[in-house]
Amino acid sequence: MTRRSLLKMMGAAALPCQAMEAAEAAGPLKITKIEAVRFRPDMKIQGIAPNWMWVRLTTDKGITGVGESYPGFEAHRGALKEIAPSVIGKDATQIERLWQDIFYRISYQPWGGADSRILTAINIAQWDILGKAAGLPVYRLLGGKARDKLMVYNTMNGWPINGMREHTHPEQLAEFLLKRGIKGIKIYPYDRGPVNAMARHGGTFITQAELKQSLEPIQRMRKAVGDDIEIALDLSSRWNLPCSLQIAHSLEPYGIMWLEDPMLADNLSAYTSLARETSIPICISERLATRFRFREMFEQHAVDVVMFDVTWCGGISEAKKIADMADTYKIPSAPHTGGGPILWFSSMHTAASLTNFYIMESVYHLYNDVYPHFLKNVPVPVNGYVTPPESPGLGVELKEEALRSGDVTMETIAEL
Repeated sequence: MTRRSLLKMMGAAALPCQAMEAAEAAGPLKITKIEAVRFRPDMKIQGIAPNWMWVRLTTDKGITGVGESYPGFEAHRGALKEIAPSVIGKDATQIERLWQDIFYRISYQPWGGADSRILTAINIAQWDILGKAAGLPVYRLLGGKARDKLMVYNTMNGWPINGMREHTHPEQLAEFLLKRGIKGIKIYPYDRGPVNAMARHGGTFITQAELKQSLEPIQRMRKAVGDDIEIALDLSSRWNLPCSLQIAHSLEPYGIMWLEDPMLADNLSAYTSLARETSIPICISERLATRFRFREMFEQHAVDVVMFDVTWCGGISEAKKIADMADTYKIPSAPHTGGGPILWFSSMHTAASLTNFYIMESVYHLYNDVYPHFLKNVPVPVNGYVTPPESPGLGVELKEEALRSGDVTMETIAEL
């Protein structure tokens, strides 16, 4: 075996063959410009500020790609300025090589901060470039569709739908979503609304009265629509183990889809104890970055449903590896999408390629009201499902009027 054939075989273990062939066909695409894309910080669209940052890469053949992270701008801009010298002039099609080079550079800082998230944004932009160069949607480069359409649930997280909130209109929300074919909802009764037991006790204690009061929106939904809707609970990583156990046990009669992030993921043994002691599936966590943190979680049997955020975990490359690793443990994947539109697009392409896809987050207020302010072609759920665009790359089409109005501005960080 020659050195060239050995290296090619080793690369195949990291990238699907479609991506390798596309990279070879595209040839070197030198990154000649790196831009930070900013959204006007004082603007709000129906109460929501676009608190994302995009990274735009331009190559010597004029092909551009865009990636994203969130929330905020200044910390990400600072990280981009620090990392840009490692990126400018590099071949955008060498996705794995550049990921590894940046990762080792930033490994002197704690993982998961602005440095890791800029690595993520760069990785997403590279996949966008490769797809455009190959004339293929990103999901094709990841191995093609493992399923034709992706089931979604709707996250509330304080965002109303037509004025309806989870603690005031649970029945109406469930009926609204079901009419659109969306058969899942995620709510936050323990740190939203009138009970807000977390705020009262700091996540270290919950009374029997608070446990019962927090069940009210769940009980009202079940009474209104029965088992037609799946209900997930997000606890925002605010609780200790005893409280998490109490909450989980109180929820067991209600057929809960999953209990998400009851505790911080800084002690996975505690999660192992929780998963062992409750019948409700445990879901964690968009807060983790890189396959290395997720590996430990799988090995300790601390999770039943794995959630990752493509714009936080290390990018499309890392999300695919995390999901494939989860599949070896027979654990399903449920991407987190509560950020900007590039996350929405990237998650669809990634999820479409996964054989262990479970269900994907969606936010009605974002894809219906916020994203269309900036993009021409926002995918929206149809009968409870979404599909990624078929156009090359991620398929994102920015509205020119957003640039002309000053709602979106671009700052050159590095240029050859």
